[in-house]
Amino acid sequence: MTSTHIIIALSIFVITYGMIISEKINRTTIAVFGATILLLFKVLTQEQAIENIDFNTIGLLIGMMIIVSILRKTGAFEYLAIKIAKKVKGDPWKIIVLFSVFTAVASALLDNVTTILLIIPITLVITDTLEVSPIPFIFPLILVSNIGGTATLIGDPPNIMIGGAAGLGFVDFIVNLAPVIIIIFVVVTFVFKLKYKKKMAVSQEKRDRIMELNEKLAIKDLPLLKKGIFVLSLTIIGFMLHQYLHFESATVALIGAALYLLISKADTEEILLEIEWPTIFFFIALFVLVGGLKEVGVINFLAEKLLSLTQGNMFFLVIFVLWGSAIISSFLDNIPFVATMIPLITSIAVMSSIDITPLWWALSLGACLGGNGTLVGASANVIAVGMLDKHGYKLSFIDFFKTGFPIMLLSILLSTVYLIIMYL
Repeated sequence: MTSTHIIIALSIFVITYGMIISEKINRTTIAVFGATILLLFKVLTQEQAIENIDFNTIGLLIGMMIIVSILRKTGAFEYLAIKIAKKVKGDPWKIIVLFSVFTAVASALLDNVTTILLIIPITLVITDTLEVSPIPFIFPLILVSNIGGTATLIGDPPNIMIGGAAGLGFVDFIVNLAPVIIIIFVVVTFVFKLKYKKKMAVSQEKRDRIMELNEKLAIKDLPLLKKGIFVLSLTIIGFMLHQYLHFESATVALIGAALYLLISKADTEEILLEIEWPTIFFFIALFVLVGGLKEVGVINFLAEKLLSLTQGNMFFLVIFVLWGSAIISSFLDNIPFVATMIPLITSIAVMSSIDITPLWWALSLGACLGGNGTLVGASANVIAVGMLDKHGYKLSFIDFFKTGFPIMLLSILLSTVYLIIMYL
C-alpha cells in the first residue's frame, strides 16, 4: 500500500466519524458513502471490502431480528413487561434493576446483541405504559449488556476469538472474568441510580395503571407463542453449544429464524420489512471503513506500537493492552482490532518465556468493556439506538459519549485493580 492510500483511508475514516458524531447526516448514509469512497479511490478492492465484512455478526443480527419480529406479534413482550412491572408494583428503579440483572445474565449466556433485541421491546412497553422516556431505562441496559457479555466465552465476539486462539474454554472465562464483571455491574448500577434518581419519579396514578393491567389479555396468538418458545429454546441451546457443534453463531440464529418462518406461516415479506435494515447497512459500512485502516496497515501499526512501548515488561504490557484495547475499541469495532492483537500477543510467547495468560484477560476486558465508550463501540449500542430511533426517541452520539465514556473508564479502572491483584 502506498502512503497516498494510507492518507486517503485515514482521511475518509476521520471525516466519516466526524459526520457520524455531528449527526448532520443520517449515520447509515454517511457510513455507506464513506465505504464506497474507499472503493472509488481503490484503497480496497470490492473483494477486499467483502472480506472485511463480518458476516457472522450480520447473520446473527438478521436471524435474531426475524425471530424477535415474529415473537412480537404474539404479545409475549407485553405479557413479560406487565408481569415484571406488577411484580415490583410499578417502581421504575426496581424495574431497571430487575431488567439489568436479567440483561447481564442473558448477555453472558447468549450474547449481548441477542439480549438487546429481546429486552428492548419489553422495556418500551413498560415506559409507554408509565408515560416516561425510555432512555433512562434502556441506556443502563445497553451498557450492562456489554458488561455481562464480557464474563463468558460466548457473550461477546472478541471472547470467542480469544478463546479459540488461546485454547481457553467456557469455564476459564467464568473463573477468571466473572468476579470482576460482578463488581463492575454493581458499581455501574449504583452510578446509574445517582444519575437518574430524579428522573425516576412516577405518579401513583400511573403505577396503579400498571397494577390494573391484565397480562393474560396481552397474549394475541398462543399457538404462535408456543412455537416461538420452542424455536427460541432451540436457538439458545444452539448458542451455548455452537463451538462444540462447530457452527458459527450466525448459522444458529439463521436456522432458528428459518424454522420459525416455516412453522409460523408468517408473511415473510412483512417480517423482512421489519428488520432494522439501516442498522444492518451501518454495520456493513463500518466493517468496510475499519477494513480500509486494516488493509493499509494502520491498525497493525497501532497494535505493534502498543506492544513495543512496553519492552516486554509484563506489568506495563498488561496495562497497555487493557487500556489501549479499551480506548481503541471505543472508537473502532473491536473485532478487527482483536484479530490484529491475537497474533501479536501470540508472538510474545514465542519470543520470550513469560506466561501470556494475563494478556488474554487484559485484551478481553479492554476490547469488550471498551465498547461502552461510544455509540459505535459495540454492536449492541447501535442496535439499541436504532430501536429507540424507530420508537421516536433520540440518543445522540454526544449524549451516549458523556455517560458511556466515563463509565467505560471506571470499568477499566476496576479491571486494572483486579488484574494487578490477581495476576501481577
